[in-house]
Amino acid sequence: MNVLVIDIGGTHVKALATGQENQRAFVSGPTLSPRRMVSKIRKLVADWKYDVVSIGYPGPVLRDRPVSEPCNLGTGWAGFNFTSAFKRPVKVMNDAAMQALGSYRGGKMLFLGLGTGLGSAFVVNCLVEPMELGHLPYKKATFEDYVGIRGLEKHGERKWQHYVADVVERLTAAIEPDEVVLGGGNVKRLKNLPCGCRAGDNANAFLGGFRLWEEAV
Repeated sequence: MNVLVIDIGGTHVKALATGQENQRAFVSGPTLSPRRMVSKIRKLVADWKYDVVSIGYPGPVLRDRPVSEPCNLGTGWAGFNFTSAFKRPVKVMNDAAMQALGSYRGGKMLFLGLGTGLGSAFVVNCLVEPMELGHLPYKKATFEDYVGIRGLEKHGERKWQHYVADVVERLTAAIEPDEVVLGGGNVKRLKNLPCGCRAGDNANAFLGGFRLWEEAV
């Protein structure tokens, strides 16, 4: 079975399929609707063969459909039927959860995605639970206001790294994971990883998408 994995981000939409070595991508942004995304993806991968589709979506998901509109994309996502649009079986999950699934090695793992916002997921015994920790109150705003891209731009890299370490320490104390994986596009900006953390890789989102169609991870 060939799987097409789509990772929807605030700046780019990336795709990779079974048997392909190189991912393909296009720019997303605040005008991207789900219908336009599907159309662009189908054109982008027209020469690839795929039987099923996995989608990582930047927001909460219920029964393979987005629950709410994303902050950094266009409208029309909530409730959108991707199975009908792609005319193939589709599984949709939160993008941080998909990257967490691809990063998982065992035990209790907390995943934190340092990107446009703060993605989060918890994995126990191969079961993934998407979380919205980034929206919890922190200092004068929320976690993602300090460790997401807005925090990085507002406070600078040095203070941002301090906030990342503090947020990791607080969440680790509350959730007590065996390990913390820091993923997302901005993890490479950390000069030193907080204690008990390992760096993830954005490519793990694709691995998570492939794993979604496996009977067991």
